[in-house]
Parts: sequence; C-alpha cells; structure tokens
Amino acid sequence: MMVMNYIGCFVLIVLGLYCMVVKHNLIKIMMGMGLVDYGVNLLLVTVGFNYGGTAPIFNIAELTRASFFVDPIPQALTLTSVVIGACTTAMSLALGIKLKEQYGTLDTRKIGRLNG
Repeated sequence: MMVMNYIGCFVLIVLGLYCMVVKHNLIKIMMGMGLVDYGVNLLLVTVGFNYGGTAPIFNIAELTRASFFVDPIPQALTLTSVVIGACTTAMSLALGIKLKEQYGTLDTRKIGRLNG
C-alpha cells in the first residue's frame, strides 16, 4: 500500500514538472505548479506514516522505548506547505490576470516577444 503512495507522489511530481516545462499557457503552468505541490505534500505525509502507530500523545510515565507512534513533524510541515501553496497559487493567478490585461494573451512565447 505504501508503494502506491510513492508511485502517486512520483507521478504527480513528474506530471507537474512536465506541465511547467513543456506547456506555454500560463494557466497550465500554474496547474503544473499545483501538481508538484500536491505530490510533495503526499510524499511528506507518506514518509511520516507508520503502520499501527498512534497519536503522539503520551504521559511521561507511558512513554517507553517500545512506544510506536506517528511522527508529527511531517504533518506539521505539510500543513505549512498547504498554506504556502494556496498563497502561491493565488499570487500566480493574480499575476496571470494582470498579464492577460496588459498583453491580451496568456501564451508565454507571445508575452516574451512583446515589448512594453
């Protein structure tokens, strides 16, 4: 089951990188950025997961070397990454709207050739 998560991470990251490198439409590039973000978030959560692990809420008396719990650090990093990804997506969409107003197109090849 964990192998499927790693395969899903790999597919999302590669598909997002493909969209960012090959496509010339800014909306598709932004979608590729989102796919890479989702793939990295899935990878972080998958790395921190343990089968049979419990929540890391213990009293000092209950905590032993045999305690088996899920690592909370990747979950906290993923939560932070989700917030940063949402802000990045909003900022890039706002930039895309301004570029569409200024140049009349979202094609990066045409925007790169225009002067002004």
